[in-house]
Amino acid sequence: MTTTAESFTHDVHPDAASTGYTVYSLPTASPDKRVTGRDLPRADAAVKVTGKAVYNTDIVRPGMLHAKVLRSPHAHARIVSIDASAAEALNGVTAVLTRNETDGLACYGTMVKDQPVVATDTVRYVGDIVAAVAAVDERTALAALDLIQVEYEILPAVFDVDEALDPSSPTIHPLEPRGGLPPYRNGASASLRSDHNVSYEFRYSTGSPDVWEECDHIFEDTFLFSRMNHMHLEPFVTVAEATDEQIEVWTATQSPFNLRQELGHVFNLPENRIRVHVALLGGAFGAKNGPKADPVAIRLSQLSGGRPVRFCMSTEEGFLTVSQHAAKLIVKAGVKADGTFVARKSTVLLDSGAYAEHSPAVAEKAGYRMPGAYRWQHIDTVCKAVTTNTVPAGAMRGFGATQTTWAGERQIDLIAQRLGIDPYALRLKNLKKLGEEFVPGDAGIDSDLAEGMRLVADAIGYHSRDRSGNRGMGVCVGLKDSGGGNKPAMARVKVTANGDVFLNCALTEMGQGGHSAMSQIVADVLRTSRDRVVYTRIDTDHTPFDQGTNASSGVVVMGQAVRNAAENLRRQVLEWAGEQFAIDPATSVLDDWTVRTPTGEVYPLFERIMEFFGHTGFEFSADGYYKVRNDADAPLAARCVFYEIGWAAAEIEVDPETGRVTVLQLAVSGDAGKVINKIGCRGQDEGAAILGLAQALFEEMRYENGELLNAEALLYRVPLAEDLPERFVSITQEQGHGAGPFGAKGMGEGGMLPIAPAIAQAIADAVGAQLTELPMTPERVFRALSTGGVPGLPPLSHA
Repeated sequence: MTTTAESFTHDVHPDAASTGYTVYSLPTASPDKRVTGRDLPRADAAVKVTGKAVYNTDIVRPGMLHAKVLRSPHAHARIVSIDASAAEALNGVTAVLTRNETDGLACYGTMVKDQPVVATDTVRYVGDIVAAVAAVDERTALAALDLIQVEYEILPAVFDVDEALDPSSPTIHPLEPRGGLPPYRNGASASLRSDHNVSYEFRYSTGSPDVWEECDHIFEDTFLFSRMNHMHLEPFVTVAEATDEQIEVWTATQSPFNLRQELGHVFNLPENRIRVHVALLGGAFGAKNGPKADPVAIRLSQLSGGRPVRFCMSTEEGFLTVSQHAAKLIVKAGVKADGTFVARKSTVLLDSGAYAEHSPAVAEKAGYRMPGAYRWQHIDTVCKAVTTNTVPAGAMRGFGATQTTWAGERQIDLIAQRLGIDPYALRLKNLKKLGEEFVPGDAGIDSDLAEGMRLVADAIGYHSRDRSGNRGMGVCVGLKDSGGGNKPAMARVKVTANGDVFLNCALTEMGQGGHSAMSQIVADVLRTSRDRVVYTRIDTDHTPFDQGTNASSGVVVMGQAVRNAAENLRRQVLEWAGEQFAIDPATSVLDDWTVRTPTGEVYPLFERIMEFFGHTGFEFSADGYYKVRNDADAPLAARCVFYEIGWAAAEIEVDPETGRVTVLQLAVSGDAGKVINKIGCRGQDEGAAILGLAQALFEEMRYENGELLNAEALLYRVPLAEDLPERFVSITQEQGHGAGPFGAKGMGEGGMLPIAPAIAQAIADAVGAQLTELPMTPERVFRALSTGGVPGLPPLSHA
């Protein structure tokens, strides 16, 4: 495999001032001092490659007990009785948790709180937790589970969204759970329990529906999106020390402060009685948002007299805890004869599984992102989070944009075939321009979308492609608004008397290089070496608040808070130095823990600090904060901070005898705005692209009668090294229009969005088969070879 990386620099757009974006410049440090944009090793590289890194799975507390859970074998059943007496009597068992020990505990979930710590009256999917045991070791805990007797009354179950929406199907949550909605404006709205087995529904509409009458053609198509497992290497794990008055957890979470808030709700404790520690995460991809192993570990610790309890799920249990959303998307589009897009109406049905989890938030974003990267006069979208008797679905990389990009980009290819227009040309004709509003009231697009299309197309030779030998090419674009619009972030930077720097913020490190990027920002502002900046451990008692590490918003949202903290610190130091040395702080520069004046004087700080404070030492400290302003005109109550955009081009070869697809070339690109760390940006785009490849061709959680058939690593098909493209190109653009430090934008999800539709377009280009369901397995491709995939399509023109 040949892997190459390229860098593209785009000058600031001439009309940038009129678009509402601020284009930041780097501090006036000499080029050899500047660390932002350089290809530096990761700050955590040494400890990770030497095995010294401490992950949440490595946490050990004195006297620690171990937890295991009993899970339901039924998709839907009433719990008639539970007898745990034999388990409680087993030597080495300290506590057994069943519904009898849950009095006073509340349910949890985002917007809709319907998931209990353990099942109370009803189990709602195969894998639902029925009981839990704490014991001196895992073997004893497992033995105790075998002694718990549960009697069930089997209830009817539903396993797909169409069946669940049928009014005659069983109601999975008869009692209305607690819930609430965020504010919506300007065409956006939402409701809870709007329909049978619907926990949350989001609607967005803009423009006049009268434009449907102006359309020359109206097309409606249905697309299916597969359910994926996150497959993070580190499992869900929590160590808890808890009493009825206080909780302390060491846990694998992306959002420690959100978790603290949720645990306070579940256990009816004030937040200042709950302390959350977070070490390094061994992957997450969205799964480690919200409570996972935490409630069970905490309650077992309470029942065990406050002794620490470790609940570490197996990889197989991860399959039964949370997944990505499967989806059915019905998309209706009205277009002019020349290919001009006019109107799009969409119904998105997300399979949210048995509990709401993060489904309302994902549904909101999926519905809002249905316009894609294109210009429509009228948009009308409804997205429903539909409850089924399957594993709960939650946040995953792409967060609703993967589902909508698959359907939206696929339909554009179908429209192109129906109209006899090249799909690349059809996209270019309708792409939004730089600075053009995504939808009325929201921020303008902050990348040149057409330029990104050109880059990836040229990278694989799209315009001179040879379609012989069952080979074809495809080019697609995916777009998602950032999740940073309603995210507040805080940071603190401290510096010692001799210039050593502490960075204190709650951006979790889960493989993306966020700690390195934040440290580089601080080093640039203070004009010091990145090696002098230490990222302190996350502890909610001492770390400043952050909404969470998600939505690729760390570099932009937290990055601005970190930059503001570092700039406030620099200002504080220079003002102090101005008093000490009788110099002008406004014209002086902090450089390697010395102060330099415009006339060339150099004032070392260490000696003067020690002298001033009586040789006791001292720390300067400053805080920073960032949140985009609320906006009454923005549909989601705040304008988008930045748009994460991914472009992809693929060349594939199809074996017509088997339907097997081989990816020969794959080019992926994202716009970093301004690169903070080159290798980090490259890693984000390439990692996202491979996850997109997995969605396109391999990964699918397969259900039969409510049972997950491939809920273990050996049965769940992920890409192997041999599945990687023969030529894999990543292009990091720096178009310079980002809202983050120095013009940066977030990366990490955009590269995943266009991969599956680009490969699907390439399959159609090669053999004329249009696929509408993921993954595009050999069986599905082979079936489409004989049917064309979509009834009524004219032959694909290669003119």
